[in-house]
Amino acid sequence: MKTPSRLLLVGPLPPDLARQLEACFDCVPLWTQPDRQAFLQSHAGQFVGGVTMSRHGADAQVLACLKGSVLSCFGVGFDGIDMAAARQQQVAVSHTPDVLTDCVADLGFALLLATARQLVAADRFVQRGDWLRSSYPLATRVSGKRLGVVGLGRIGQAMAKRAQGFDMPVRYHARRPRPLATQTFEPDLLALAKWCDFLVLCCVGGLSTQHLVNSQVLQALGPTGILINISRGSVVDEAALAHALSAGHIAGAGLDVLQNEPAVPDALRHNERVLVTPHIAASTRETRHAMEQLVVDNLMSFLRSGAVLTPVPFSGLAA
Repeated sequence: MKTPSRLLLVGPLPPDLARQLEACFDCVPLWTQPDRQAFLQSHAGQFVGGVTMSRHGADAQVLACLKGSVLSCFGVGFDGIDMAAARQQQVAVSHTPDVLTDCVADLGFALLLATARQLVAADRFVQRGDWLRSSYPLATRVSGKRLGVVGLGRIGQAMAKRAQGFDMPVRYHARRPRPLATQTFEPDLLALAKWCDFLVLCCVGGLSTQHLVNSQVLQALGPTGILINISRGSVVDEAALAHALSAGHIAGAGLDVLQNEPAVPDALRHNERVLVTPHIAASTRETRHAMEQLVVDNLMSFLRSGAVLTPVPFSGLAA
């Protein structure tokens, strides 16, 4: 039954999630307010909580408005949420980990396979009718190659697990070793890039990892190396990536995230050695439903007990 409790929606939400929330709360869409700042100031303390998405985040003004309540985030990434302000305002912040791990890792490995074997370019080759005139060029083997993982959190571990089926040695980079990890820890990202054939990014976004993958890392990856990014677009220096591709410093890239998405730099969009997907790693019906339910469950848990089920972590590079 609908209650008079007011819920702040920071940005547009998936339709099914919006309908669930509207059935339980008096939902107020922040993005429709003509004066955002004035609205937040005049309605501070009037909400039982708020809901956002990783792409919308939440700034200090939103968190001040939600003081002492909860912010439930749809998505595993929370780099757009001002966590210092959340702590200051005593706002409990949740996200939706675990339920999307497998689908994100599936997409990450699909990008790895598709980029190495040039599947999209090969399909275009057939569709253009070029197969009638010539053979397609050789691509890159995957099985037995070396996989470097940046950020051995849930998703990084899932990528390492999938690599086992392809007999791939795995090493990982993080701020500190993971005590239970069976993979080799590499404290130097440049050394990891030099060692591996595929470098997959599974780390958190934000200032701590901004442009972590720069020109030096790409040069270390080398002319046969391939970069896969299923973390955040901000982790990669896209200008450096475009230059590395054009100069032949790396062999290719598979990207599900970009720094200014949905805008894709022409140097990446028009390069057949680059495969770009529109941030769809978690976009399956099953995962979407589970994420939406976890957003609601986090809200209800806080309202019942004062604690969320899946609070955001602070564990270095892991995601």
